[in-house]
Amino acid sequence: MILGVPIETAEGEERVALVPEVVKRLKGKGLEVRVAPGAGARALIPDAAFADAGAELTDDVWSADVVLKVAPPTDEELERLGEGSVLVGFLNPLGAPATTRSLARIGCTAFAVEAIPRISRAQAMDGLSSQSNVAGFKSVILAAEKLPRFFPMLMTAAGTIPPAKVLVLGAGVAGLQALATAKRLGAKTTGYDVRPEVAEQVRSLGAQFLDLGISAAGEGGYARELSQEERAQQQQALTDAIKGFDVVITTALVPGRPAPKLVTAEAVEGMAPGSVIVDLAGETGGNCELTEPGETVVKHDVTIVSPLNLASSMPQHASMLYARNLLSFLDLVIGEEGQMELNFSDEIVAGACVVRGGEIVHPGAKSAVEAAA
Repeated sequence: MILGVPIETAEGEERVALVPEVVKRLKGKGLEVRVAPGAGARALIPDAAFADAGAELTDDVWSADVVLKVAPPTDEELERLGEGSVLVGFLNPLGAPATTRSLARIGCTAFAVEAIPRISRAQAMDGLSSQSNVAGFKSVILAAEKLPRFFPMLMTAAGTIPPAKVLVLGAGVAGLQALATAKRLGAKTTGYDVRPEVAEQVRSLGAQFLDLGISAAGEGGYARELSQEERAQQQQALTDAIKGFDVVITTALVPGRPAPKLVTAEAVEGMAPGSVIVDLAGETGGNCELTEPGETVVKHDVTIVSPLNLASSMPQHASMLYARNLLSFLDLVIGEEGQMELNFSDEIVAGACVVRGGEIVHPGAKSAVEAAA
């Protein structure tokens, strides 16, 4: 079986789907790996490293049995996919109905990495979590760069500098990594989430848990959407709390919906001059009312940073982690003879599949397509 790795063409995408370490392991399983020349250049992986690992350097990657990508395919790339081929990558099944329709029309089988069920058996395949780890780490680095004050407490001959107070909204993978990173930099950290069961995880990282008395635990490790009354109560309590922090990092997402607005304009206005907000939810509208997705702006003397595709800004480790995720998924769907063996009774295989046989089989993707019709 042949695996193909194209150059990522999406704007700002620096990652690559496989790295030489993983290519070598796939070759050891008897698979052929084709990599487009220059595919790893932006992740600082030279073509020679892929060649040394056993990959064939060729532009003929779209005719492979399995095409491995990071970002969703463009319209031009979709036209290069063959009927009966398999595509694996971030496909945005809930937010890109046009892509889903095209994949069904082509007749390929497509697996969305972000749709892999968040169960224990699938942890090693969870690309969403691996890339969120990268984003959570980098968000703190961005905050520290923009904050005109120290993160750690410093005791100097000129007096003591108190530590920065950092609040992280959302205690998922990105949020927990942000808390851990801010703590390592010496900040006084606090985490908040509408799921009270994550309070123990927040405290395990040396952070306080901000309890507003509102719970919105949902299914699959995600938060459910709050009712209108709950949202109003949460909003005011959170607005009052935010005003006391130097840095706020927001990571709250609801799958298939616009990001919840957690940081109001009132909260921003009440923060001390020079404070920083890093909004990781910019791609779905942002958690802050004053966020401008993809931009860094100053409002009420508060810097609001909303990076898009933040994991791609650390392409070396982001690519390495993602490639290992793909390897774990391929281990599940490739048999001992080196051929694709898709068992759709397996909840991971079934859950990640968006289209097959010309049909849209992922419920969320199907609903998104119907809504967009």
